[in-house]
Amino acid sequence: MKKAEKAANIPYMMNRELSWLKFNERVLNEARNPGVPLAERLTFAAIYQSNLDEFYRVRVGTLMDQMESVEVVRENKTNMTSEEQVKAILKATRELDQKKAVVYEQLMGELEPKGVRLINFNKLSAEEGKLLETYFDHEIAPYLSANIVSKQQPFPFLKNKDIYAVALLATKGGKTRTAIIPCSNNVFRRLIDIPTRKGTFMLSEELILHFLPKMFKNYEVIEKSLLRVTRNADIDTETIYDEDLDYREAMGNLIKQRKRMNPVRMELSRELDKKMISSLCKDIHVEKDHVFMSRVPLDMSFVFAIQSYLKNTEQEELFYQRRTPRMTPELDDKSRLIPQIMEKDVLLSYPFESIKPFINLLYEAAKDDTVVSIKMTLYRLANKSQIVDALVEAAENGKEVVVLVELRARFDEESNIEYSRILEEAGCRVIYGLNGYKVHSKLCLICRKTDNGVSYITQIGTGNYNEKTSALYTDLSLITANQEIGKEAAEVFAALLRGETVEQTNLLLVAPKCLQNKVLDMIDEEITHAKNGEDGYIGIKINSLTDKVIINKLIEASQAGVKIEMIVRGICCLIPEVKDYTENIKVVSIVGRFLEHSRIYRFGTKEREKVYIASADFMTRNTVRRVEVAAPVLDEKLKERLDWMFETMINDDEKGKCLTAKGTYVDRNLNEVKLNSQDLFYAMAYSNAEKTSIEKSYIEAATCK
Repeated sequence: MKKAEKAANIPYMMNRELSWLKFNERVLNEARNPGVPLAERLTFAAIYQSNLDEFYRVRVGTLMDQMESVEVVRENKTNMTSEEQVKAILKATRELDQKKAVVYEQLMGELEPKGVRLINFNKLSAEEGKLLETYFDHEIAPYLSANIVSKQQPFPFLKNKDIYAVALLATKGGKTRTAIIPCSNNVFRRLIDIPTRKGTFMLSEELILHFLPKMFKNYEVIEKSLLRVTRNADIDTETIYDEDLDYREAMGNLIKQRKRMNPVRMELSRELDKKMISSLCKDIHVEKDHVFMSRVPLDMSFVFAIQSYLKNTEQEELFYQRRTPRMTPELDDKSRLIPQIMEKDVLLSYPFESIKPFINLLYEAAKDDTVVSIKMTLYRLANKSQIVDALVEAAENGKEVVVLVELRARFDEESNIEYSRILEEAGCRVIYGLNGYKVHSKLCLICRKTDNGVSYITQIGTGNYNEKTSALYTDLSLITANQEIGKEAAEVFAALLRGETVEQTNLLLVAPKCLQNKVLDMIDEEITHAKNGEDGYIGIKINSLTDKVIINKLIEASQAGVKIEMIVRGICCLIPEVKDYTENIKVVSIVGRFLEHSRIYRFGTKEREKVYIASADFMTRNTVRRVEVAAPVLDEKLKERLDWMFETMINDDEKGKCLTAKGTYVDRNLNEVKLNSQDLFYAMAYSNAEKTSIEKSYIEAATCK
C-alpha cells in the first residue's frame, strides 16, 4: 500500500485521461475566446462535444472493460486503478459540463444581435405555437415511431448518439408505462424555422418533446425528457487473427458488433424522478453515476446549419478570413516532378501548402515509363480519394502497386474495407497489416528502373493521405530521392509483405523495434554532452506524451542539464518545471484554427543537430505497438526551415498555452504583438506563392521577347 501511495504522489506525472480532459477544456476555451470569430467559436463548441463523445466511447469504454477483469489494473504513471480513473473522469466531466453550459449561453446570447436565435416554446406566441403544431402534424409526426414499453413491446435498442424523447405515462387506471420516440431522422430538418421571425429556430427534438402528448392521447404524461446514450467502441481487433478466416469479412462483422456494445454514458435534457432514472438505467444497462443532466442541446452538430445561415447574411466578420493551401515554391507544377525531386528534397507543410504536388507526383508515376512500382501504407483516406484514383490508374497501366490498408483504423474501418476492395479489383496487391501491430506509418515508395539501375523516390509524412484533412490539420510531408532512405523504405515494405517487423535501420526510425530505442540513444547523447559541460538540447513536437520509458529518460536529461522544449498538443503525462526533476523542461500546447498534427524530433545544438519528421507520437502504442516511421531531414535548407517553424511555435503566445508545475495551462506574454504561429505560416505560404507567381511571369515574358 505504501508503494502505491508513493507512486500516486509523483510530482512530475499526470494521469493520461485527466490530461486529455485538460486538452479538451482548451478546445472549449476557444469557444468562448473573444479573439475567435463568433461563427467559428460554434465549431469549437461542437468539436469539444464530439471529442468528449469519442473519449467516452474509446477510453472510458476501455477502462470499464478493465474493471470487469479479475486482476486490478493500474495506470503506470499515477498508479490509479481503472475504477479510480473512471470516477475522476466522471467528476471532471460534470465540472466541464457546467463550463460548457456557460459557454453555450454566452454563444447564444452573442448570436442574437447577429440575427440568429434558438428558442423554446415558452418564448412563442399563441399564433406561433399553432403554426408549429401544424408543422409537427404534417411534417414530423407521420415519420415518428412511438412505442410504449410492455411485455409485448420490450425496451428498444437505443443507437449510439441518437436522440430519443422518453416519457413516463400514466393510464386512467393509475398504471405507469415508459414511452420512447426516436428523434434522429434524416427525413425532416433538425433546425426548424419559426416562420414569423427571421433567423429564429427551434430544434426538432424539442418540438417532438413538446408535442409528445399528442402521440399518446390515452395517457397522461407525468414527466418527459430528451435522452442520448454513448456506447463503448473498444472492439478487440486482435481476436480475428485466424488463418482460416477472411480477414476483411471478419473485420466487417466485428464493426457490426460495435454498434450494439454497452452504453458508457447517458445524457438527459431534463430532470427526471429518481425512480424513472433507475428504471432507464436498468433498461439501458448503464450505471447511475454515468447519467448526466445537460443544460445544452444533446447534439451540437446543428451549429453547422447556423453557420450556413450566417454565411448567407454576408457577415464576413463572423468567420475566419478565407485561406486555401498554396502551391509550394519549391516545385514547378507545370514541369515534370520526378526530375525536380531527383535534384533536391522537398518539404510540404499542410495546410499552408497544398497536398496537390504529391498527388500529381503519384499520377505522374502512374504514367512514367521508368516507374516499376508504387508502394504505400494507407491509414485514413478522404471520401472520393484522389490518392486511390492515382493508385488504380498506376495498376491499370501495368505498374506493380502494393498497398497496405489498415482495416483497424478506428472509425474508418468500413471506409477502408471498401477502398481495399476497389484497389484489389483494379489489380493492386492489398495487404492488411501485421498480427498484433497496427500500421500507422505514412510511407510511399516509388521504384524506378533507370540506365543507372534501380532508383527510389520516397515520401514520408506525419499525416494521413487524406486531401480533406490536409487542409485542416498541420502536417509535414518529406519527398526525397535519397537512395539510402529509399533502400530502407524498401526494406520496410519487404518486411510488411512477409508479415514481419524491421529489425534494424540506419537512417529511418521504424517502430516497433527501431524507434523508441534510437530516440533513447539520442537523448542519452545529449545527456553525455551536458555532463561534459557542453550544451545539450532536445526539441519535440508531438500530439501526445505517455511513453513512460521516454518520459523517465527526458527527466534524466533534464536533471543532467539538457534544455528540453516540447510542443505537445494533447495528452502530456509529464509535468514540467518541477524542481529537481523537470525544471529544464518547457511544455507548450497549441490549440488553434487548424488541428496541430505534425511530429518533429530535434536532437543536438545547431552544429550537430539531427532533425526528424515522424508519424509517431511518444505514446507506448506508437513507439512499441505499431509500425511507425520517422525520417531524417538531411537537407540543410529544410532543417533550417523546420527549426524556424519549431521556434515560432514554441514562442506562440496567442494560441500556445504553457503547462506549469501545478499541472495547469496558462497564457503567456512573450511578444509585443501576440504571435499566432498558424497565421504566420499561412502568411508566409501566400507570400512565397505570390513571389513565385511573379517570378514565373517575368520568365514567361522574357521568353516571349
